[in-house]
Amino acid sequence: MAKFTKDDIFRLAKEENVKFIRLQFTDILGTIKNVEIPVSQLEKALDNKMMFDGSSIEGFVRIEESDMYLCPDLNTWVIFPWTAEKGKVARLICDIYNPDGTPFDGDPRNNLRRVLAEMKELGFTNFNLGPEPEFFLFKLDAQGEPTLELNDNAGYFDLAPTDLGENCRRDIVLELEEMGFEIEASHHEVAPGQHEIDFKYADALTACDQIQTFKLVVKTIARKHGLHATFMPKPLFGVNGSGMHCNLSLFKDGENAFYDTSKTLELSEAATQFIAGIIKHAHSFTAVTNPTVNSYKRLVPGYEAPCYVAWSARNRSPLIRIPASRGLSTRIEVRSVDPAANPYLAMAVLLKAGLDGIKNKLTPPAPVDRNIYVMSKEERVEAGIADLPATLALALENLKADEVITSALGEHILEHFVEAKEIEWDMFRTQVHQWERDQYMTMY
Repeated sequence: MAKFTKDDIFRLAKEENVKFIRLQFTDILGTIKNVEIPVSQLEKALDNKMMFDGSSIEGFVRIEESDMYLCPDLNTWVIFPWTAEKGKVARLICDIYNPDGTPFDGDPRNNLRRVLAEMKELGFTNFNLGPEPEFFLFKLDAQGEPTLELNDNAGYFDLAPTDLGENCRRDIVLELEEMGFEIEASHHEVAPGQHEIDFKYADALTACDQIQTFKLVVKTIARKHGLHATFMPKPLFGVNGSGMHCNLSLFKDGENAFYDTSKTLELSEAATQFIAGIIKHAHSFTAVTNPTVNSYKRLVPGYEAPCYVAWSARNRSPLIRIPASRGLSTRIEVRSVDPAANPYLAMAVLLKAGLDGIKNKLTPPAPVDRNIYVMSKEERVEAGIADLPATLALALENLKADEVITSALGEHILEHFVEAKEIEWDMFRTQVHQWERDQYMTMY
């Protein structure tokens, strides 16, 4: 990640004709927010003197305690390449602070820092994340509103002319590279209209920043192509949903702490204990890694999404897969996470779960190298393979009952996250859906 000083930012703003700066942050639900300022206010922003009304942001504070400070992380400075026409727009990601100068407990980015500090107390120096976000491209109508009409009927790894999203995807990659991303691969995914762009792993905080930036770029460039990009986990029935597989590894002084040539599968004791922690807490962190009602329509058998709590070095049906690469690339892939997740909260709960496995020297169950999708319920029970929660309501109950995962969120975020998600579930539960009318209007 690039390192910037205040002087660097002033110089670049002048050299690149930057006219506006977006002071960006993320709310508890994972939505990107920003306050845009003219370049004349840049010095004030870099001196951490920009305030905003926190009571207007989902899950932040009450109206009587609304004043909050935006404190930019200088190393997140980036200029948006597509804004050059009338003076460019730059971006700084901010941490949220209280008026007394203390970090705000409800800031997801600060919260991840808190869990990373716990990791460092155990002797690890880095928690790395390599995300694999998927998304769909739909056509826009004449009014610029998204339709349900896909822009292609391609399949996995197809190319033009079958993959009509190729030009859009290529432009997204070019914009990301100009912003400093190292793109490793981009391709059409399994479902029509579905795409994936993978970028190089980074430390967890940087990678979460990149995920949020990635979403913004994808949506912006898609619209320039007359398309709507959505990270909704399951926008269409009967096809694969969109996941965000997370490749995780712990490092200690530049060495991969998950790699040990003397162990089975060359996975260190820390790696297997981390796996055990993920498996132990999977039912509880799912409300955070799969945070919408719609998320659970992806976590069903038959569409490549994991809905069973198990691990394997060979097949892709369990929750956790161990990719074949070793050495510095040794990692565990958690496959249940979807791109609707707030990445800062998702990484906090996954790291906390894995660290619990290391702290308590947990042992994972035996790996499952069979295709779990074709196993019967009885076979899964016999093998000790549990199902992930089937609904957001059940996932929230599991979350509230797990002290390790709730502590990964902290009291403030937990309270507001659960409150918002219980409202979401209740709105869905009490709504009358078209399926019900199709099913029952003439039957009864």
